[in-house]
Amino acid sequence: MTVAPRLIVIGGSAGGLQAILSLLPDLDVQLQSAVIIVLHRQSHYESVLTELLSTKTKLPVKEAEEKEALLSGVIYIAPADYHLLVEADHTLSLDYSEKVNYSRPSIDVTFSSAAPVYGGNMLALLLSGANTDGAEGLIDVHEAGGVIAVQDPQTADVDYMPRRAIQLAPVDVILRPEEMAAYINGFAGV
Repeated sequence: MTVAPRLIVIGGSAGGLQAILSLLPDLDVQLQSAVIIVLHRQSHYESVLTELLSTKTKLPVKEAEEKEALLSGVIYIAPADYHLLVEADHTLSLDYSEKVNYSRPSIDVTFSSAAPVYGGNMLALLLSGANTDGAEGLIDVHEAGGVIAVQDPQTADVDYMPRRAIQLAPVDVILRPEEMAAYINGFAGV
């Protein structure tokens, strides 16, 4: 495996897990990108989430660890109760600082830290959720040249997060869950 030349960051809250479970089976096993998933969740669900996602894809799924390199074809899960940051050397770091938008991990924190590292080689996908986390980070992704995708609010279990993102950020594409895997595969050069 090689250090990922591209990065896909998927963020979601209430209802986001359903969209992730529907897109994972169709991700290409030759994905030329790392994938980070940031979900708002309770800490006692951490091992269950990794196991659940692993059953839906042939790609390796693991909880992100401190100073771990981002590798192509690997799905990294932000640990419960830690912000997940992308460092300039394409490694991950965990941070226990204050919550952002009432959340830790915060989608904004991951989007904003990854944007200057990956620039135009980054896709940020924001899913269903009940707060504004992710919308500000999408602006950073756009300003760095990355691609912004948002779940179609009409398909979201809780449409507040994607609707807020559409209001605040220059969204490149609005996707229904059944369109997400093909879009990700296309972005990753598969």
